[in-house]
Amino acid sequence: MVTREEIFKFVQNKYGVEPDYPWEKYSNYAALRHDNNGKWFGLIMDITGDKLNLNHNDDIDVINLKVHQEFIGSLRKKKGIYTAYYMDKSNWVSINLDEIQSLEVISDLIEESYELTTK
Repeated sequence: MVTREEIFKFVQNKYGVEPDYPWEKYSNYAALRHDNNGKWFGLIMDITGDKLNLNHNDDIDVINLKVHQEFIGSLRKKKGIYTAYYMDKSNWVSINLDEIQSLEVISDLIEESYELTTK
């Protein structure tokens, strides 16, 4: 299981980015933004499993990441990667952090999302 703290440490070390908490109503939702343009490259949320069509209503942590459109279909076949919750489903995926064994499994996707949202 990957924790949000591991992701925060990774993006801090790699990009110098601290999480941003933009919504008072959803105070646990953390946006990961570029310093230069303010665009999100990641959004970490605690949602219920049914939002990803899982068979439970337990709270889970997910990260939404932007990915290349041509890889979305194959990515969604991997364990823990789902159709995006809240974001554009043709460009973003939601990753259930409870199902990911280590940060290395998703670090390339975090980097890809950062690069895709740079422009």
